[in-house]
Amino acid sequence: MSSAADQELDATGLKCPMPVLRARRALKPLAVGARLLVRADDPASAKDFPAFCETTGHVLEDVAEVEGEFRFLIRKA
Repeated sequence: MSSAADQELDATGLKCPMPVLRARRALKPLAVGARLLVRADDPASAKDFPAFCETTGHVLEDVAEVEGEFRFLIRKA
């Protein structure tokens, strides 16, 4: 996964829907085109983040799972 994120969000330890809600809040002040890297360990995140990006128009550029931790790279639309 590319590490060229403008901001990172550690949502490990949080359960659905908190990782997505925190990501939504973190994306608000970012400029269009900025990238947010979210780390989460809630298994529901694997479905929640693609749905969140599809609904909001943000681009899910990359998804990776490393030792039970999901990493989502989101580009703000």
